[in-house]
Amino acid sequence: MEEYKPWGLKRNTFLMLLHLSQLAWIIIPGAGFVLPVIMWATTRDHCTEVDRHGKMIFNWMLSLFLYSIACTILILIGIGLLGLLVLALLNIVFILIGAVRASDGIFWRYPLSIGFFHSGNPAA
Repeated sequence: MEEYKPWGLKRNTFLMLLHLSQLAWIIIPGAGFVLPVIMWATTRDHCTEVDRHGKMIFNWMLSLFLYSIACTILILIGIGLLGLLVLALLNIVFILIGAVRASDGIFWRYPLSIGFFHSGNPAA
């Protein structure tokens, strides 16, 4: 049986681009949240591995949103600017690591990610 190729790409290439798609927010604010969801939603029913990666990415994006709100509140009370800068840097570093790992076929959980959606057993 032929392997499913999401969007016509090799599975690991698509997974790498799925992780990297979060960086779209650098070019178009908000796109970093929309593009990965579209990529995941249009392919998740055809490939369990894409679904598992997509859920982990979605968990990370929701976690990042909550952390950003918390950092903004801390900035307003005068103690959180450093935390926001660290979070922004970690966001880029974690995405790049996740993309590199996905290109090798490895499932990698984003550190600090809150489990909103069950992402399956990473060892499976």
